[in-house]
Amino acid sequence: MIHRAFCFSACILFAVLASVVSAHGQSADPVPDPKDPTEAAPDSLIGVWQYGATARLNVSQAAYKDWEEGAGNSSLTFATTLGGQASQRGENWIQAHELRLAFGIINQSNTEGRDLRKSEDQILWNSSIRYEGSRFFQVFNPTIAADLRTQFAKGFDYSANPFEGEVPDEDPRLDQNTPVQTSAFLSPAFITESLGLTYEPFSDVTMRLGAASKQTIVLEEDFRVLYGVSERKRMRVEAGAEFASALDRNLTESIRYRSQLNVFFSFNQLEEPPDARWQNTINLEVNDWLSTDLQFVALFDEDITDAIQLKETISVGLSFTLL
Repeated sequence: MIHRAFCFSACILFAVLASVVSAHGQSADPVPDPKDPTEAAPDSLIGVWQYGATARLNVSQAAYKDWEEGAGNSSLTFATTLGGQASQRGENWIQAHELRLAFGIINQSNTEGRDLRKSEDQILWNSSIRYEGSRFFQVFNPTIAADLRTQFAKGFDYSANPFEGEVPDEDPRLDQNTPVQTSAFLSPAFITESLGLTYEPFSDVTMRLGAASKQTIVLEEDFRVLYGVSERKRMRVEAGAEFASALDRNLTESIRYRSQLNVFFSFNQLEEPPDARWQNTINLEVNDWLSTDLQFVALFDEDITDAIQLKETISVGLSFTLL
């Protein structure tokens, strides 16, 4: 088991180093020096809130009738995303807040039992406050950070009953036929708080390491067994350490790459692989209102499943700048 944890951690470290090396190969920007007027933030921006908000709408349709290459499943997909950011830079403090709301549905009219499903469902919020001091704290900034991840609507398992092997044989939850509900709003929800140091080797790369606490919240009692939470409690609390890295780079004027990696090491599960979430997005702007997103997300939490959860999406839609 220790060997497995080492291998998993090594893969995470390799991904981080690859991101940093990639950024270094494209930029040689040093750590900004607030004492250097050419690198410090303009006085006009000190203490001023900077806001940004965008909305995105994706709609896609596929229809088949007597299709010569085989019967296809007609489908209609609708998804909408709302994202917002707020940041403020003081003389020594930087605070940043981000919120992402996404929801989508897919209707497969020709597939029995698959009339309507969720294609995307996410509530994601994160905030951080950094202190830029002098000497050591000019390079390694003390940081307080927190994030929340949950969903809007109910989620289902369409392939099998996930309670098999998790509850006693006489439990009535085993009698459910697919689809079986497995989640709901705040069931689960994941909250992480950390206190540590942030290092910014380049203007578009940040890395943070610190002590952390993670709470897994499951309000619905029936689902707690699926997320490693005691059925008598609403929350599982873990203490440990968190490593986070972020890369945000404009590859060209119309192509932007964003990568976010979060790894949580629990002190009471040191022989187990850490919890990890790695999200990558490439945004291609065709014009002011049309864009394409390519997204890849890898998620691992052994308290939920031994498998690495993967998500890949390609979407084309209308984008609107709200702020």
